[in-house]
Amino acid sequence: MAVNPVLVIKTVDDSVVGVRARLYDDFVEHEIVLNSVLAYWWANNMPPALKFLELFESVIKRTINELIPHKNLKLKYEVKADDVLEKASEIEINLIEIEADDVGFKIEGKPVILKGLVKTSEDFEANEFAKTIEKTIETPDIVLKKYLEMNK
Repeated sequence: MAVNPVLVIKTVDDSVVGVRARLYDDFVEHEIVLNSVLAYWWANNMPPALKFLELFESVIKRTINELIPHKNLKLKYEVKADDVLEKASEIEINLIEIEADDVGFKIEGKPVILKGLVKTSEDFEANEFAKTIEKTIETPDIVLKKYLEMNK
């Protein structure tokens, strides 16, 4: 029986999101420190919910590539927010499926829930937003070559 690799997502005290890929005894782990990225996005008038999704996808891609170098990463996740992503102050991300070159990952951990991404006025009315996102992120050949060399 083949063992599937595992992707573990965990939130540590609302300030760090951890991403860990594991296969047997090997693992790779990266963390997103929310305070620093949020401060940057706020200072540069960037939409935090949207930017977090981009960063989250990138960290998942990098983490898995360091464990299992791959050309294509298929991601499927559901995102819920209290407004459209450009204006959302709260988001919830629930990973549904992850495949690296047709190798499926078991997903462990709870959904990522972030609150207070933007300041809302007292008369703010939530405008529920939910979307299932499916995408394939390709690793450029030159980058894939580097990951393959790292894993020798």
